[in-house]
Amino acid sequence: MAEVPEHLLKRAQEARERAEAQAGGGGSNPPESSGAESSDASAQEDAGGPKIPDHLLDRSKSARDQAASGGAAPAAAAMATAPMPAGPAQPEPTGPGGGTQRLLTVVKSGSIQDVKATPTDKVHVWPHLLVVEFVAALIFTAFTLIFSIFVNAPLLELANFNETPNPSKAPWYFLGLQELLTMFHPMVAGVTIPGIALFLLILAPYVDRNPSKKPEDRKFAISLMTIHLMFWAILVLIGSFFRGPGFNFVFPWEVGLFFDL
Repeated sequence: MAEVPEHLLKRAQEARERAEAQAGGGGSNPPESSGAESSDASAQEDAGGPKIPDHLLDRSKSARDQAASGGAAPAAAAMATAPMPAGPAQPEPTGPGGGTQRLLTVVKSGSIQDVKATPTDKVHVWPHLLVVEFVAALIFTAFTLIFSIFVNAPLLELANFNETPNPSKAPWYFLGLQELLTMFHPMVAGVTIPGIALFLLILAPYVDRNPSKKPEDRKFAISLMTIHLMFWAILVLIGSFFRGPGFNFVFPWEVGLFFDL
C-alpha cells in the first residue's frame, strides 16, 4: 500500500479542522462526507505540490464512512485489503516544493565522486626505472673507457712455463674460493658451499617480505648479508696476507707479504 506523505496528512488535518470550525460557526452541520471531501480538496490546494492520487482519496473516504458506521478496526482492515485501482503510473514522491534536491542530503559525498586522488607509491618500470639505469650504465662505461686510455693495467710479465711462481695465488676475488680448497674436498669447496650460499641469497627476498626500507626493520636481511660478506671477506684476507710459499699459513709481519695486485 502506498504511503501518503506526512506533510500532506498534516495539511489535510488542518484544512479539516478549519472546515469544521466554519461549519460550527455558521450553524449548519453538513454531512461528514462532504466536509471530508472539501477538506481533502483544500489540502490539495494548500499543498502547492503534486496532487494526491484519486485512489488514496477514495480509500480515505471509504475508511471514514466505515469508521462512522462500524468503528476504526473495520476501517483499517478495509484500507489494508482494498485493491489498488488500475490507472496511469504513479509519479515518484517529491519534496514540499516538487523538487528532489533534498534527497542528496542522505547520500555521502564520497560515494558520488572522489574529491582527492588516491595516493600511490608505484611507478612504471619503463621509462622511469630503465631510463635511469641505462644512463647510469652509459656513464660508467664511458668512465671505464677513458680511465683505461690513460692508466695501464698492472699486468705482470709473460708467463714462463718453466718457472711456476711460489705461492701461486688466484686473483683476490677468487682467493676465498681457493682458501676453501685448502680445507675441503674440491666438490664441497667448489660446488656445495658456494651453491648453498647463492641459494640462500636468492631465497632471502621470498622469506623476508617486509616492505619497510628502514634498516632497523630489516634485521633478517641485513643479518644474512652481513654473515655472507664477513665469511667471504675473512677467507679473502687469509688467502691474501696469511698464505706464503706452498700456500702454507704464515704471519705477514714475520715473513712478509706474498700478494701482488
